[in-house]
Amino acid sequence: MSDDRVTLTPKQKRAQRSRSIALALALAAFVILVYVGTWAKLGAKILDRQM
Repeated sequence: MSDDRVTLTPKQKRAQRSRSIALALALAAFVILVYVGTWAKLGAKILDRQM
């Protein structure tokens, strides 16, 4: 079998890493936003209600 892999240059590797970090930060910000939004919508007494 032939080796059809693509070899990235150091500049491309840095750009890929930067995109990955930006995507991870955006995902983390979205998760925090949803968590805070849920907490605000349900209120602080969410832990006091009966299940």
